[in-house]
Amino acid sequence: MGIKLAKSKKIESTRCQALAGAPKINLTLTTLDLNNNSIRDNGGQALAEALKINSILTTLNLEVNSIRDNGGHALAGALKTNSTLTTLNLERNSIQDNGGHALAEALKTNSTLATLNLNSNSIGAYGGQVLAEALKINSTLTTLNLNNNSIENNGDQALAKVLNTNSTLTTLNLNNNSITGNGGRALAEALKINSTLSTLTLERNSIGVNGGQALAEALKINSTLTTLNLNNNSIGDIGGQALAEALKINSTLTALNLNNNSIGDIGGQALAEALKFNSTLTTLNLGINSIRDNGVQALAKALNTNSSLTTLNLNSNSIGANGGRALAEALKINSTLTNLNLNGNLIRANGGQALAEALKTNSTLSTLNLERNSIGDKGGQALAEALKINSTLTTLNLNNNSIENNGDQALAKVLNTNSTLTTLNLNNNSITGNGGRALAEALKINSTLSTLNLERNSIGDKGGQALAEALKINSTLTTLNLERNSIQGNGGQALAEALAEALKINSTLTTLDLKDNEIGDGGALALAKALKTNSTLSTLNLQRNSIGVKGGQALAEAIKTNSTLITLNLGINSIGDNGGQALAEALKINSTLTALNLNNNWIKDNGGQALAKALKTNSTLTTLNLNNNSIGDNGSQALAEALMTNTTLTTLDLRGNIIWIEGLMAFSEAFKTNTTLTTLDLSENKIKDKIAMALFKSLKNKTALTALNLGCKSIEDDGLQALSEALKTNSSLVTLNLQSNSIGDNGAQALAEALKMNSTLATLYLENNSIGENGVQVLAEAPKTNSTLTTLDLQNNSTGNNGVQTLSEALKTNATLTTLDLWNNAIGSHGARALAETLKINVALTALYLQNNSIGDNGAMALAEALKTNSVLSTLDLWGNSIGDNGALALSEALKTNSTLTTLYLQSNAISSKGGQALSEALKANSALTTLSFWNNSIGDSGAKALADALKSNSSLAILILTGNLIGDNGALALSEALRTNSTLMTLELQNNLITDNGAQALLQLSWSIRCK
Repeated sequence: MGIKLAKSKKIESTRCQALAGAPKINLTLTTLDLNNNSIRDNGGQALAEALKINSILTTLNLEVNSIRDNGGHALAGALKTNSTLTTLNLERNSIQDNGGHALAEALKTNSTLATLNLNSNSIGAYGGQVLAEALKINSTLTTLNLNNNSIENNGDQALAKVLNTNSTLTTLNLNNNSITGNGGRALAEALKINSTLSTLTLERNSIGVNGGQALAEALKINSTLTTLNLNNNSIGDIGGQALAEALKINSTLTALNLNNNSIGDIGGQALAEALKFNSTLTTLNLGINSIRDNGVQALAKALNTNSSLTTLNLNSNSIGANGGRALAEALKINSTLTNLNLNGNLIRANGGQALAEALKTNSTLSTLNLERNSIGDKGGQALAEALKINSTLTTLNLNNNSIENNGDQALAKVLNTNSTLTTLNLNNNSITGNGGRALAEALKINSTLSTLNLERNSIGDKGGQALAEALKINSTLTTLNLERNSIQGNGGQALAEALAEALKINSTLTTLDLKDNEIGDGGALALAKALKTNSTLSTLNLQRNSIGVKGGQALAEAIKTNSTLITLNLGINSIGDNGGQALAEALKINSTLTALNLNNNWIKDNGGQALAKALKTNSTLTTLNLNNNSIGDNGSQALAEALMTNTTLTTLDLRGNIIWIEGLMAFSEAFKTNTTLTTLDLSENKIKDKIAMALFKSLKNKTALTALNLGCKSIEDDGLQALSEALKTNSSLVTLNLQSNSIGDNGAQALAEALKMNSTLATLYLENNSIGENGVQVLAEAPKTNSTLTTLDLQNNSTGNNGVQTLSEALKTNATLTTLDLWNNAIGSHGARALAETLKINVALTALYLQNNSIGDNGAMALAEALKTNSVLSTLDLWGNSIGDNGALALSEALKTNSTLTTLYLQSNAISSKGGQALSEALKANSALTTLSFWNNSIGDSGAKALADALKSNSSLAILILTGNLIGDNGALALSEALRTNSTLMTLELQNNLITDNGAQALLQLSWSIRCK
């Protein structure tokens, strides 16, 4: 017997105490699911008492329940005596090292628990170490999930050491734990001895090349590991080669995830060679690397003989037509691959046609993703021909491919006979009314397609009406997306009316997206009438559709009787207070709707008060979006009061209203009792510093709030000091947005002190404040001890040279901060040099934004030198820094050897043709850079010609921005010649140059993604 109360009426700690009595006496209950309630420590303690007596319960799910160390301690105490529980899920609570320690102690004596999930708590290195000690004694735990904690190298090394002797653990999840190369090497040594672990996940750590090599050596010896996840670890070609050598010997690994690891052609070719020998690997993920045509040709050749691989992910790898053709040839022979992902490459029509030919004979592939590949009409037509014969493909994704009516009509025609395809994505092509009508005719006959995505096409009202008619007959389609399809005027209403008639008959459609189609009140009235009888639709998107009060009221009436709709999006319409009040009345009765979006709807206090009253009785709504309305203190007071009793709402968005003193005070009171709201957005209101202090003090209470947005232009140092005091004890807040306030050095100092103690905050936005050098210097002390902050945004403050030097020193040892934004902080060349020294040592920072900082050529040269050894930074923004040709020359030398930087912004940097030519030379050797922006420089025709020459051999660059660079027809002609052979560049921007019609025509003959004007 099992009871599931997840996401039901919210169960609070008091109700949980009553519920806890049931397991004490119940003799049949084996599974209790309390996921996403608010039982907190008190409820956890009550359940713990029950577990001491209960001898039947085997599975307890307490995910997302605001349980902290006290609750963890109590549950640990129960585990010492309980002898039946095998699975305990504590994911996304707030258990820290103390609670982790208690659980570890319990594991030393407990002899039944097999699965412990501690994902997304606040367990640090100490917690990892004590859990490792427990595993030396425990002999029953098989699965331990520590994803998204902060165990770092010390905790990881302790766990690695225990794997030498532990013989029961089969699954260890350590994703996102700040583990570096040392931690990776420790785990590798353990894998050489351990003979039970089958799954190891290390996604989003920083093990690097050395860690990758060490794990590869371990795989040569280990004979039990079946799944290894190294996604986003910067192992590079060298790490890829090492793993390839291991795969030639290893005979147990079945799934290997190397997504986003800076692997190029060399690594790809090595892995391909390994696939010729390996006979156990079934899943290989190489997405978001730089494998290109040479690497993929090698992989294709391997597929000719490999007979075990079933899933191959090559998304975003700069693969061109040659690579597409090579894979197509392989598919003619290969008989095991079922899933091929080529999203975000550039195989074009030739590659698409080749793959289509392969599908005529291939009999195993079921999923093919060709999104963003520029296959065009010819590619679409070829694939349609293939589908006449192919009988295994079930999912085909052709989003963003420039398929027009000919390709679409061909695909529609084949749906008349094809009986296997269930999902067809044609989002953002160039399909018009004729194409829409052709697909509609097909739907009258087809009996297998369940999902059709036509978003961002131009089917118009006639195409839409034809599809509506088809829905009266079709009985398999469950999802139809018609967002933004050039339907205007009366056409929108006619479309809605036709679809409404269809919904009265249709009994299969569950999701309908009509966003941005101008259906108006008439269309809303028709749909509302249909909702009164329809019993299948669960999601309806009517955003930006010119719906007024009448339409809002009609939909509200429908919701009173409809019992299937769970998501309704009415954002950016004009339902006003009257519409809001009508919907509020409906919410008092409705018991199925969980998400309601009413942003930008002219709702004022009366509407806000009505909705608040509804929240006091409604027990299903979890998300309410009221941003950019005109709700003031009266409305916000009412909403805050509702939160004191409401136990289901988790997200409330009130951004851009007119909330002031009384409203904010009311929310402060609400947080003293509310335990369910996790996200609150009060930005762009009239919040004042002293009044905000009351809200901040309330955060000391045990709240569930994880995200708070207070970008309101009014919070000063006094207010921030109050907030900082709260952050010292608060253990729930993960994201804090304080941008565009008046926080100075004193406030920054208080915040720094809080960060030394806080162990949950991951993202902090301080953009557009008044923090100077002193403030940044004290903030810099926090990263030395803080191990949770991953994103710090300080743009548009006054960090200065001294401030950034202190921050740079702190980052030499910090292993968690991945994104640092210092835009417009006057750091100068000295500050850039300090950051450059840090980049030589730091192993975590992946994105650095230094726009408008006057670093000059000296600063750029220092950063360039760092890039020669740094192996983690992927994004560098140097916009507006006057680095000139000397800086560009230095960066070009670095790019010849750097293999991790993928995005480089050099806008407005006084770079001439000389700098452009230097960077062009770098592009001939570099295989990692995918985005390069030269916007507003002066490279001229000479620089453009040099770049064109580089594009003939470069096979990684996907986006090149040359807007405003004095390029004329000669440069444009050179670029057009290069594009005849280049197969990876997807976007080329040439606006505001000196290109005439001659140059523009030459370019536009080759690609639709070039902008010349």
